[in-house]
Amino acid sequence: MRTSLVRAIAFALAGLSTAAIAAPVAAPVEATTQLPRGVRPTHYDVSIVPHADKLSFDGQVSIELEIAKPTSSIVLNALDMTFGKASLTPVKGKGAAATPKVTVDDKAQTVTVTFDRALTPGTYRLSLDYTGKIGTQANGLFAIDYDTEHDGKKRALYTQFENSDARRFIPSWDEPAYKATFTLKATVPTGQMAVSNMPAASKKDLGNGLTEVSFEPTPKMSTYLLFFGLGDFERATTMSDGVEIGVITQKGKISQAKFTLDSGKAVLQEYNTYFGVPYPLPKLDNVASPGQSQFFSAMENWGAIYTFEYALLLDPSFSTVGDKQEVFNTAAHEMAHQWFGDLVTMSWWDDLWLNEGFASWLASRTTERLHPEWHTELDAVGIREAAMSQDSVATTHPVVQHVETVEQASQAFDSITYAKGESVIRMLEAYVGPDAWRKGVQRYIKAHAYSNTRSDDLWKEIDAAAGKPVTTIAHDFTLQPGIPLVRVTSVSCANGNTTLALSQGEFTRDRPNKTPLRWHVPVIAKTLDGKPSSTLLENGQGSMTLAGCGPVIVNAGQTAYFRTAYGTDAFAAVKGSFAKLAPIDQLGVFADTWALGMAGLQPASDLLDLIKATPKDASPVLWQSVAGDLSGLDGYFDGDAAGQAALRKYAVARLSPKLDEIGWTAKADEPSTVALLRSQLIGTLGTMGDAKVIAEARRRYQSDDMPAELRKVILGVVAYNADAATWDKLRAQAKAEKTPLVKDRLYLLLGAVRDDALAKRALDLALTDEPGATNSSQIIAAVASRHPDMAFEFATAHKDKVDTFVDSTSSARYYPMLARSSTDEATIGKIEAFSQKYIAPTSRRAADSVIAGIKYRLQVRKERLPAVEAWLKANG
Repeated sequence: MRTSLVRAIAFALAGLSTAAIAAPVAAPVEATTQLPRGVRPTHYDVSIVPHADKLSFDGQVSIELEIAKPTSSIVLNALDMTFGKASLTPVKGKGAAATPKVTVDDKAQTVTVTFDRALTPGTYRLSLDYTGKIGTQANGLFAIDYDTEHDGKKRALYTQFENSDARRFIPSWDEPAYKATFTLKATVPTGQMAVSNMPAASKKDLGNGLTEVSFEPTPKMSTYLLFFGLGDFERATTMSDGVEIGVITQKGKISQAKFTLDSGKAVLQEYNTYFGVPYPLPKLDNVASPGQSQFFSAMENWGAIYTFEYALLLDPSFSTVGDKQEVFNTAAHEMAHQWFGDLVTMSWWDDLWLNEGFASWLASRTTERLHPEWHTELDAVGIREAAMSQDSVATTHPVVQHVETVEQASQAFDSITYAKGESVIRMLEAYVGPDAWRKGVQRYIKAHAYSNTRSDDLWKEIDAAAGKPVTTIAHDFTLQPGIPLVRVTSVSCANGNTTLALSQGEFTRDRPNKTPLRWHVPVIAKTLDGKPSSTLLENGQGSMTLAGCGPVIVNAGQTAYFRTAYGTDAFAAVKGSFAKLAPIDQLGVFADTWALGMAGLQPASDLLDLIKATPKDASPVLWQSVAGDLSGLDGYFDGDAAGQAALRKYAVARLSPKLDEIGWTAKADEPSTVALLRSQLIGTLGTMGDAKVIAEARRRYQSDDMPAELRKVILGVVAYNADAATWDKLRAQAKAEKTPLVKDRLYLLLGAVRDDALAKRALDLALTDEPGATNSSQIIAAVASRHPDMAFEFATAHKDKVDTFVDSTSSARYYPMLARSSTDEATIGKIEAFSQKYIAPTSRRAADSVIAGIKYRLQVRKERLPAVEAWLKANG
């Protein structure tokens, strides 16, 4: 109903001026909250004393708050805390301090402070003494233990609060709409570095080896953005637009953060210009941490970004050009959050995409602008496909989704929020033009700085800047799930122009008879040599007239979020001219052909025709797609030895000449796309049984002839094809390694093995203390990539132990996702039984999605692979 109403309003406004569109002011809507309304914090004074050796901490908090209506109790969030002294004092006027009763509700994750009389409206200061726990996974305040090259084992402390774990550190109103300012004071071991969002205001030597560090007050912000870190760190800095940019690493690794530091300087200048609002804090640190998490690599704490080392440091012995690109993109993503998410924050987790989709889009845009030599503009298709994979089954959800619980908020961090959000923004920017889009974004940031918003607050500003109601399209793509399917129903050419007839349905992989939803779809199309034309496809039907005749490309430039289905003749024309298409369109045609073929909407063998038509001198990125699709087909053939052998014979014959051409040794000044392709080809051929590649990888491993750019992929091929002796050698290397960045990778490879017995040994190893607290869950996940049923059954059989390796709010996703590549129908029942026993009914989306994926793979094996086998027989 909401979508229909907004659409009707948008149509009514279509003929009005920009001023008229911008004029209506919506009535304010209260933010979602799980806490009683009527009490709001304005400032927190926090004091903590961490006891890293005991994995506990002492805390004191004094919260200035406003009581809006009489109440005899105050309810705020708290988890894993015990409370001591509590008091409440009026800030203004007379009144004695009240000594309240404190009651903890672990299930609700709250603490209730109750008084013997009703409190009148006004300003008060609530003070609480408490103790908390230091965890070993990335929730709340947690410890990371790591090896060093010269100083033995070390322990560092960090915080991770998004989405709802500030309540493990401070009793607080731990929801995004309850913004406040914070001052933090910490008593820490003298000689260690303490880090927070703001610079240190003072340091006081307390004696007994302790120092008290007080930090400057933060701006008004949400609780989940507060940060504290402590350890044997070092820091390097530079200046950018008057802001001190810093990187913080474990001692001895600061040189590996130079690229991130230099990138931060350039990105901050870019964002200050783009947003038209300067970064408002005096410093911006990026804090590198050993270890890893199951579900995130970095966190956008305001002024103190937290990033795992693998996504921030570049080790000259181990890091690749792909790592360099990922480091840049991660930093750009988290820095974009300093505006989209930190300065302006969504009111509730329903609109999480306002944080994540925008940060992803802006990071991609910035990577393209500042590093055009990487050609990351071609990544747009892969990003879109990541979203469409989830968005094409019944268990998908809208970009703007309803969130009720903490666990549901955790599950909202998925490819719909990130990748679909980014893809929809890219489409809307192309529709209104980059200048109008940027103007709308600037209006939005300025209007809502230090406050909270919903998606419609953004659309209002874009509408006004664009001079046309973008809201109509935006609502279609964000308030309803799914993927438009644009069909080319006819193509005719006359007098030098081509006329297209288009219809709009819906692409779905598991509901062939579903009544399609309707979208307003921006369509850009062109003939092979003509100029692009655009239209807005409405009410399911439309037509376009294009300059020139010849093959037609729909979604030219691949900026829009829809699938394109060509008729038989139109597809034949595209296939015949495939080598002449722009690389971005080659990738888009590839992706649509794969998806439509696997879903039974066109011959599954069409993809193999395109692979056959791919010229040897095509973009390296297209060749990466060829390798990826052949690897994907290989996975569908698991368990069918004859079919898999036929596919692998063809794949090796198709890919080996390309690897021979580019070689194993990098050439001077070769494009980064070639370096990435080299690794992809070695990895793909090495896991598809190519004897020549496996032998060369083993030779290089045995002789330690592994350049940094190839070290990971060579180790990956060796590990995948390992025998027991090789596996033991890799394990010994992992155990002896002193660099966490390398050590973590080596332990991960122990799970990425083909042999069943070795996979079982890796699972058993994961339950020991040897790999480290944050590696065990990743080893199990690595086993799951090749042995999903084994990994799922093992993890669920040892759930009590595995739970200690998994972020507490993420277990509803972690266990089902281990089985996501299964092709065993019996696994469906096992996932259902696990869900019913351990997962709340409101939190089963991940489990349901895995089940839908297994059913789909079984259908592909039964209904699509025969056509692939027939093609291989005819063309192999």
